[in-house]
Amino acid sequence: MNLHETVYDTIVVERPEPRVTRIVMNRPEARNAQNLQMTYDLNAAFDNAVQDDAVKVIILAGNGPHFSAGHDLRPGARNSAGVDFPPVGNWGGFAEPNAHGRFAREQEIYLQITRRWRNLAKPTIAEVHGKCIAGGLMLAWACDLIVASSDAEFCDPVVTMGVCGVNHVVPRAELSSFVMTLAQKIAAKPSFALKLTKEAVNRSVDVMGQPAAIDQAFALHQLCHAHNLQEFGMVVDPAGLHPSVKKPAVAK
Repeated sequence: MNLHETVYDTIVVERPEPRVTRIVMNRPEARNAQNLQMTYDLNAAFDNAVQDDAVKVIILAGNGPHFSAGHDLRPGARNSAGVDFPPVGNWGGFAEPNAHGRFAREQEIYLQITRRWRNLAKPTIAEVHGKCIAGGLMLAWACDLIVASSDAEFCDPVVTMGVCGVNHVVPRAELSSFVMTLAQKIAAKPSFALKLTKEAVNRSVDVMGQPAAIDQAFALHQLCHAHNLQEFGMVVDPAGLHPSVKKPAVAK
């Protein structure tokens, strides 16, 4: 079986032409919200595409009416990062039922794994339509280029950590064809030149301090979680929740 023929639970990997891999999130019933299975499926698919020397460009898209509604926060939507899924980071302590374990898990799935995708050695294009919310932004921002349809909606309900712009906006009916044309234009360039160009862009952003800013924002984000757990018994301040969401008793 070829690398690009691997079967995944939550995504579909397409090969529209030999130089291009198209990774499609495939949980339309959940608006492509990411459970951990999807997160690690995406990671495996990205790795497979990078390891396939014939592939020059990687497209990330979503099946159904929306690109991604973020992370799946419904009860039972998650297993344990670093426990049920092999970790990509090196923090450790994933199984500890305390602040250490919570920090390790969130660093793994919100920071380290996304940073891996941002540093892939091949150009990536996010093909965004419909809603792109919270964790959906995390996916789009990790890509080098973003092409959005005119009906795309971007929403960040938390502190922004490293924002890239939307490079192109096109009519919804033209989205996939525009992205494919862009991918083919990029794929026509030499592989080594593409890798070095991406490296140059990423290192320029690094020199400007983006990694340090993201690390600081992530640490403060975790401090807010710890504060809310102590004050309210939950990781978010209930004052910011919709009235329909049941608020737990305040921890004393």
